[in-house]
Amino acid sequence: MSEGAAGGRRQRTDKQRNRTHILEVAEELFVEQGITGSMDAVAKRAGVGPGTLYRHFPTREALLAALLQARDEELEARRVAIQREVTDSRAALTSWLQALNEWVTAFDGLPEPLRTALSKGTSPLAITCQGFVTTTEDFLGAAQRDGAAQPWVRGRDLFLSTLATAWARGAVMADESSPDALVSLMRTGWETPARETAPGRSEGLS
Repeated sequence: MSEGAAGGRRQRTDKQRNRTHILEVAEELFVEQGITGSMDAVAKRAGVGPGTLYRHFPTREALLAALLQARDEELEARRVAIQREVTDSRAALTSWLQALNEWVTAFDGLPEPLRTALSKGTSPLAITCQGFVTTTEDFLGAAQRDGAAQPWVRGRDLFLSTLATAWARGAVMADESSPDALVSLMRTGWETPARETAPGRSEGLS
């Protein structure tokens, strides 16, 4: 291997190492302080200059998108598992919304940039958000076809409601019972009354 090729490989390795280190530090900082932690604070804790940070992540949205990538993969795995294992469309939609709620509460303050991303096609978070809106529409559509969800509800509205619920649970007035109460209120909005079954019989059994 030539000296130039070896040097290029070292540069790429160093660049990837710096990027990984910045992400690890940003994860720690955002877990501690929420996403309001400054980019300069990330650079300082990582021991790199602002220029190095911004070369890897030119905006806060780009940094958040990179931090969420692993969680995106986990959420996608949850989607696959729900579609494979949950045959009842009402339960499947409920499970998906629960998984989505866990995703949007990864960091304090995360719902706001996700909401903003939906209105800004240039945000690196926009594609991720739109993909999960589409998935929500798929689960919702199945529930609507089965009469388990209100016909006027849209997947986009459920996604936004999940963001709003995640934001409200962190409000000053919220207490330990607020998260479950807010989720129940949202479910009351989209869900149709379950069909009653005869005593001793389970719904869906003949």
